[in-house]
Amino acid sequence: MNNVIIGTAGHVDHGKTCLIRALTGIETDRLREEKKRGITIELGFAYLDLPDGGRAGIIDVPGHEKFVRNMLAGAGGIDLALLIVAADEGVMPQTVEHLGILSLLEIQHGIIVLTKTDMVDEDWRELVAEDIRSQVKGTFLEDAPLIPVSSYTGEGIEDLRQEIFRQISLLGGKKMDIPFRIPVDRVFSMEGFGTVITGTMIEGQLKEGDEVMLYPGEKMGKVRNIQVHSQSVDTAYAGQRVAVNFSNLKKSDIQRGDVVAVPGSMHTTMMVDVRLNVLKDAKRVIKNTSRLHFYHGSREVLCKAVLLEGDVLEAGQSAYAQLRLEEEVALKAGDHFVVRFYSPLETVGGGVVLDPSPFKRRRGDEQALEGLRVLEKGSLKDKIEQGIREGSPHYRPLSFVAVQFGASLEEARALAGELEQEGKIVRIAGDLYLHRDFAEAQGKRLSEILREYHTANPLKEGMKKEEVRTRFLPRQEQAVADGMLAYYEKVERIKIVNGLVSLFKFKVKLDEEASRMMKEMEKIYLDGGYAPPATEDVLAQMGKDQKKAQQVHNALIGAGTLVRMDAQICFARQHYDEAVERIKEQIRAQGQITLGEVRDLLGTSRKYAMVILETLDREKVTKKVGDARVLL
Repeated sequence: MNNVIIGTAGHVDHGKTCLIRALTGIETDRLREEKKRGITIELGFAYLDLPDGGRAGIIDVPGHEKFVRNMLAGAGGIDLALLIVAADEGVMPQTVEHLGILSLLEIQHGIIVLTKTDMVDEDWRELVAEDIRSQVKGTFLEDAPLIPVSSYTGEGIEDLRQEIFRQISLLGGKKMDIPFRIPVDRVFSMEGFGTVITGTMIEGQLKEGDEVMLYPGEKMGKVRNIQVHSQSVDTAYAGQRVAVNFSNLKKSDIQRGDVVAVPGSMHTTMMVDVRLNVLKDAKRVIKNTSRLHFYHGSREVLCKAVLLEGDVLEAGQSAYAQLRLEEEVALKAGDHFVVRFYSPLETVGGGVVLDPSPFKRRRGDEQALEGLRVLEKGSLKDKIEQGIREGSPHYRPLSFVAVQFGASLEEARALAGELEQEGKIVRIAGDLYLHRDFAEAQGKRLSEILREYHTANPLKEGMKKEEVRTRFLPRQEQAVADGMLAYYEKVERIKIVNGLVSLFKFKVKLDEEASRMMKEMEKIYLDGGYAPPATEDVLAQMGKDQKKAQQVHNALIGAGTLVRMDAQICFARQHYDEAVERIKEQIRAQGQITLGEVRDLLGTSRKYAMVILETLDREKVTKKVGDARVLL
């Protein structure tokens, strides 16, 4: 069974509410003020029983110019539009505005209903019908059936009902296998139940007991009860008008315009990249930085339109734009929206969301425009690649990109796998992928950092890994930095040996003098055993070139041949490792060891015993307890 929402549109007092009552027997004017004034102010809801036993929801939207905001709230979920025109008045200003809104929202199916036919003669009826046909030319209603009716006499009501049934049978299925989403158009409290929202479920399925999240506030809630057409149900489906009762949310937590959705399925934003279209009969133009009212679902916010191409959009024109919003919204790529002029408040255009989580764009940036062309015309795979391309400098994970373009994480992973095989992206760690172009640019930057280091330290095997992370990716988590280094090691841009990072082809090249110094230093430290000479004394024995002697000494430390204990004491690696093992064995045997015992065990002085123990404490091998050390 396909769930369908039927929406009315048309000028005030053209008989929309009476028509719904004639079709369904349901009165949609529910407010006292509405009944008193005889016009619909808020959205009204009814349902139409279908031949297959199902029910189509009907939204009665306001027609008065002052209530267009409410009309927009209802129009977003419409599958089949009924454009209502009264035979005694014909096409009026709100008829034109509502038709434009329906066209901007890209509603595909509709019926033109000529109401109040009992109030005019046949000739007048034909003139009005001809005028309507002229007005809808070039829109989705150009070839739509036009059905004359009278809600008073019942003329044409059954014909309209049958045409509605026929068109519903032609509609495609809803998106049921993606996370549910409900724009909130009403919120109220019911005694004994608590907070209730109503809205049109535009995607997915919702079950009793489901956890939900309110966007943009990102408050969590839980579904207590669901009603569809005033009947309690266990599950609601896309295309249904629903009322949802929450067990742990207050009325003050929710406002009209919020979106109820699966936790983590949406992003909130204050910028959105769009294809912006101006109505062909718009009386206003949209200039760069024009202030507009932005309508999406049931939400209205003010925004500034930054035109990314050109300076002015006139009637009938279209361009890429970035809308910079004054409040947060939650939307998805592919969603439709409407914009109205700031003042006077007139509908001027609308369009489709291309990127709901963009970075700030520069006007005229051809690379940005090319990216938007991909997002507008490309496949989901193309969009995932573009999202990774633009997100790479910010290290956005694949999970973010998946939500950005309305894909499940499984879909995104499968497409990322294909892109990786094609060599377009590279996997760094977990679900973090980078575009190959960015990875290559970062690789060049890493090479330059190491090249400068090798020039300054020609006798060192490489830079310590931690120092590389600090200089190369100072603001990234260690897992990301390590993943980047592992990738560059895999593609043979760098090598990592004993925790030292160097360019892949780098080798320490010793001249004759440096080679002599290195051999002599190694011998001095080996001969020194557990009581080596001070560093300054070792360097002094190397001759006049103290700069080179220092470089050689640093190279031996960097290569791990020497272990630095403090500024003036180093041990040969062989002696240090032996000392550590002997100390650990004695602690295991007797539970602890004292400074004097270390001195006697190694046959050295108190000074060297102390520096060894302090180094072991620093490296978390031992811990001082009183006057002794124990193993950690």
